[in-house]
Amino acid sequence: MNRHDIRTQKKRKKKFGIGIGIILVLLAFGVYYWVDQYNKGLSLSGDGTLKGQNEDFGIFDGPEPQFGEINVLLLGSDARKNEDGHSDTLMIANYNQETKKVKLISIMRDVYVDIPGYRKQKINTAYTVGGPELVRQTIKENFGLDIHYYAMVDFKGFPKIADIIAPDGIEVDIPYTMEHGIYMTLKPGKQILHGDQLLGYVRFRHDSKNDFGRVDRQQEVLSKLKDEAVSIHSILSLPKLLGAADAYVDTNLDKMKILSIGKGIMDNKSEKIETLRLPVDGSYSDKRVDYVGAVLDIDMEQNIEALNDFLSDKKEIADTESLTNK
Repeated sequence: MNRHDIRTQKKRKKKFGIGIGIILVLLAFGVYYWVDQYNKGLSLSGDGTLKGQNEDFGIFDGPEPQFGEINVLLLGSDARKNEDGHSDTLMIANYNQETKKVKLISIMRDVYVDIPGYRKQKINTAYTVGGPELVRQTIKENFGLDIHYYAMVDFKGFPKIADIIAPDGIEVDIPYTMEHGIYMTLKPGKQILHGDQLLGYVRFRHDSKNDFGRVDRQQEVLSKLKDEAVSIHSILSLPKLLGAADAYVDTNLDKMKILSIGKGIMDNKSEKIETLRLPVDGSYSDKRVDYVGAVLDIDMEQNIEALNDFLSDKKEIADTESLTNK
């Protein structure tokens, strides 16, 4: 080997060494950033109690997902001052692993259903007496839908989680003054709401639409938070978000599954969330039951059909065929 070749070889080794050094520095910085942001998130979540609370209800026995679809039961814990915690919000997030679509189903909390092992009651009673597992069983028995995982959010943590996802707030159009029962006053008009205000907005139910309006607002805010969650800012805030969620979200979804679903949503980030409310319009009547109070007495067959149509994309297929035939 001549002198020129030796010098060339030394330069290559030096460049290779510098490259490895840069990679190690970036890796160390990435680890430090992740740990630092995760710990900052943890520091926000000092008073969450959901994990210990749901341990008392036993194991969540959801089946393994099939046909590429994952159904996640979303519960909101309404643990207000001087009240026992109960499920104030009941939703099902449907994620299709092939299409990467997310669909959101809200079930009104006053729907009158059969609760396995108990007498007929409002559906939100299932959580009070048996936790997420009994809610899963109740949905399966009444609507025939398998739930695979659950995630329960403590409302105390919702404002902090919302502010991490959307630090610049969420724009909403408030139709009238909202104040009763939410410990704040929200004035009418288009405006940007942040954490605590968003919580008040989604919890308010004392309007002409009663609980139906509250469900509409919940779906609106979750859809807008999803749009914010796929932004570059939220990707960088992921470790902080996971840290904050540690105390305020109780779930049997492991972090790898969460990241996998998150990646799928990122790949299809322009897709809007489709929503459905049960009961659907024209399928229920108000009823008063002696030992329960005011309930929604629903046409179960009509709502099961609407649910199955919503999840099977029949409307989308029909729209596609209509365009093809033109």
